[in-house]
This record gives sequence, C-alpha cells and structure tokens, in this order.
Amino acid sequence: MNNKMMVLLASFFIAVIVASNTLYIIKETERGVKLRFGKVVDNDLQPGLGVKFPMADEVRKFDSRVLTLDARPERFLTVEKKGMIVDSFAKWRIQDVGKYYTATNGEEARAERLLAQRINEGLRNGFGDRSLQEVVSGERDQLMNNLTDSLNKLTNEEYGVELVDVRIKRIDLPEQVSDSVFNRMTTEREREAREHRSKGKEQAEVIRADADRQRTILEAEAYRDSELLRGEGDAKAAAIYAGAYNRDPEFYSFVRSLNAYKETFRNKDDVMLVDPDSDFFRYLKNSKGK
Repeated sequence: MNNKMMVLLASFFIAVIVASNTLYIIKETERGVKLRFGKVVDNDLQPGLGVKFPMADEVRKFDSRVLTLDARPERFLTVEKKGMIVDSFAKWRIQDVGKYYTATNGEEARAERLLAQRINEGLRNGFGDRSLQEVVSGERDQLMNNLTDSLNKLTNEEYGVELVDVRIKRIDLPEQVSDSVFNRMTTEREREAREHRSKGKEQAEVIRADADRQRTILEAEAYRDSELLRGEGDAKAAAIYAGAYNRDPEFYSFVRSLNAYKETFRNKDDVMLVDPDSDFFRYLKNSKGK
C-alpha cells in the first residue's frame, strides 16, 4: 500500500470522526435540546439532521410519544373515613422540551416520580371530598376528568409535560369495608327481589282473574248459543212431526201404535191386563184401525 492510499484512508477516518461529532439526527418520535458547555442554547430541536460544535455542544434526545405511568397502588380515605386501595395509571408526553429538561434533567424516571406525586395528591383530595358510593360508581369518570384537567395545567407549567389522561384500573376495599359493602348490596338486591316477586304475584292475580272472567263469559255465550240451537232444532223437529202428522194422521197413529207394542212387549216376562176391546189393540184386530 503506497503513501497516497494511506493518506486517503486517514482522511476518510478523520472525516467520519468529524462528521459524527458535528452532525446529529432527531427522529420523528423524538424531541431534543442542544447544550453548549452544559447550558441550553436550543430548547426545541426539530426532527431531521442538525449541526453542532464538536466538544462544545451536546444533544440530549427524549421520547416524544405518549408514555404510560403505572403508579403503585395507594390507600386513600373517603369523606366517611373509609379506606380503599386505588391502583391507577396515567398517560403523558413531553410538551415543552426545555422546561422538561430543566425540571427533570432529562430523566424519565424522575419525571414519572414527580408526576406520581402530583397524581397521588390529586386522587387523595378527590377521594377525600366524596363518599364511597360516589367514587366506586357514580362520579368516578367526573373525578378523573376534573383531575386530568387540573393536573395538566400544573404539570405543563412546572415540568413541561402534558398529562393526557388519568384513569383508575382497580379499587380494592379493606376486608372490613368490603364486608359492610357486600352486606348492603345483598340487602338491596333482596329488597329488589321481593319487590319484583310482589309485582309478579300482583300481575299474576290480575291475569288469572281476567282469564276466569273471560272463561265465564265464553261458557255463558256457548250455553246461550247451544240453547238457541237446541230450541231451533226442537222447533224444526216439532214442525216436521206436525207436517208429517197432518199429511197422513192415520199412518202416524199406526206408527205410534207399533212403537207402543214394541216397548210394551220388549221382554217375554211382561204381563199386561187390558180389555181386548180397548183402542190399544185396534191395529191388531184390523190393519186399518177400524
């Protein structure tokens, strides 16, 4: 390898070293500050390629995305002095890079400790002004929204951090409080069950009475219709009998006499004492009944 090649390689390495110490890159997901001898000279470096003075300038980069702060469960007291274990989390991101660096020295862990203290104070004050029922169900969302709005102004002014949201993951009650809450819930559910049962019985009686009334009405109407039909049938039968009798009275008398003979002498042991000259035997003596 000749001297010319050695010079070129040395120049290349020197250029690489100089470029690495004078150029920096800020990604889209990052925010940064430029320090010159430890003093902030640019408190908001935009994404892209930048230039700095070697040995004098230093670039500190921070994650600009929304980060999650998972706080430790803490014990808070309600307005009735009942304790509860609250497990919460928060979403936050850097809003003012210069203020964030000044307040936290660019340390994410320190920023999370400061935020956790503020959030715990806000939760403690919010829980202390509300009852157990309100924080468990009724006003939890309103409490979280108010806490987020109030803390966001404070963290933005002091730490340069935007507090996006604060939410409660879980609320655990101490054993003595849990027993009283569960007993009250059981009593309320039993009361509601009794009310539903009584309303159901009342509705059942109303439905049963209406069904009995409709049944009585249907039976009465059916009996009335059957009597009307039976009466119409009897009237038609009587009219038919009367017409047949009027058409041939003698034949009608003959048929009636035959039916009488059949009914009278149905059994062999039947005995009847009748005058032979009576009208009962007139068709036995003469087919014309004379």
